[in-house]
Amino acid sequence: MSKITGFLEQPRVKEQYAPIDARLKHYHEFMLPLDSASARLQATRCMDCGIPFCNNGCPVNNIIPDFNNLVFEDDWKAALDVLHATNNFPEFTGRICPAPCEAACTLNISEDPVGIKSIELAIIERGWQEGWVRPTPAEVKTGKKVAVVGSGPAGLAAAQQLARAGHDVTVFEKNDRVGGLVRYGIPDFKLDKSHIDRRIEQMQAEGVTFRTGVLVGDWDENSKITNLSKERVTPAELREQFDAVVLAGGSETPRDLPAPGRELNGIHYAMEFLPQQNRVNAGDKFKGQIRADGKHVVVIGGGDTGSDCVGTSNRHGAAGVTQFEVMPQPPEQENKPLTWPYWPMKLRTSTSHEEGAVREFAIATKEFIGKGGKVTGVRTVRVEMKDGKLEEIPGSEETHKADLVLLAMGFTNPMQSVLDAFGVDKDPRGNVLAGTEEHGGYLTSVPGVFAAGDMRRGQSLVVWAIREGRQAARAVDQFLMGESVLPR
Repeated sequence: MSKITGFLEQPRVKEQYAPIDARLKHYHEFMLPLDSASARLQATRCMDCGIPFCNNGCPVNNIIPDFNNLVFEDDWKAALDVLHATNNFPEFTGRICPAPCEAACTLNISEDPVGIKSIELAIIERGWQEGWVRPTPAEVKTGKKVAVVGSGPAGLAAAQQLARAGHDVTVFEKNDRVGGLVRYGIPDFKLDKSHIDRRIEQMQAEGVTFRTGVLVGDWDENSKITNLSKERVTPAELREQFDAVVLAGGSETPRDLPAPGRELNGIHYAMEFLPQQNRVNAGDKFKGQIRADGKHVVVIGGGDTGSDCVGTSNRHGAAGVTQFEVMPQPPEQENKPLTWPYWPMKLRTSTSHEEGAVREFAIATKEFIGKGGKVTGVRTVRVEMKDGKLEEIPGSEETHKADLVLLAMGFTNPMQSVLDAFGVDKDPRGNVLAGTEEHGGYLTSVPGVFAAGDMRRGQSLVVWAIREGRQAARAVDQFLMGESVLPR
């Protein structure tokens, strides 16, 4: 293990951020990864405890004590090998994963947990700088062809694993660039898209083919989901041309808020607003971008997507941003003896909140108010929890000025028309019905068609998508070859 008393002597080493006034002027990443010396100091805090709960807290089961120790020993290349053994894209998780591993860290019981996420990011960035991240093409090809529908982290993880197993893999993406919700849902200031691009180059060198602008299945023309496709392929064509199909699209159907006045102009889903700015950053030119310049913005929804709307609105130059959350404000500090090693409910303040936002908790939207067909305000009421239900507090109604309202209340399910085109069975939530067992897992009701990631489990974290993509790849490999050497 690393320094045996390190966790007693070394405080947590925190990532640094560019000053707020500087970073609000651009859309580039502003988090400064730990340098090698700081990462080694951070790694000394790992206790190498007898039962490393961090391993199970991490959905991809990263072998965390091992790579911490290797960083301490200054063996970065070996640390990268350990990290890549369980995670195809640590540069994604090292930036945007909320780090459930750290919540499960044994040191978190009484102190600040080990900064596992920052060590992970330091390892992969060192790997790219040193040229250690290279293509790993299969030595023997199987002659089997697999189609992967969706190029988010689940689809990319599945595609890379299957290509390394020797299969010919083609990834279909309805939009014009690869990356799915990581490309168009995550703001560039949280994850620069060059990190996706260099992985795509690696995967192409490993034999993966990418077809962008191709919609697989049917499409609901009333949908507000970003769809930049110029070509359509039917499920029947895929099943005829490929030996197996993996459905790995995102859970993109946004949750609506059908309050009076919902039809007013100026009310948009977050996933109308955020992808447009990413496209502009990438150099696209189009008319009608939703902008927050000089506007009073109300963001409805207190999660990560809402936070991303706050950060983007501030960069537009909004006059002010208010974020609504219907649930009561959580405590600033969790009850660790009660919650550890599970993910705790506590108040989390993002870098976007620090840049400027009024946060309102226990508040519900009653009505959207407008003039001349355009939204001008939001009428709300305070709520409180009684007997497990939220009830309105009489006399607590307020009106908030709003020139732009962004709905960021999560996602209900994948695009139903796509699933219906494949004819797969669905669970009660509208996701693809498929299990995760060792044999026959991730297989849908349609022979040869598998599902992974958000399309199977519902909206979730990027790290869960990577896990499911990897496990689905093993299931497909078993289906095609009778056995698999891919890790589960």
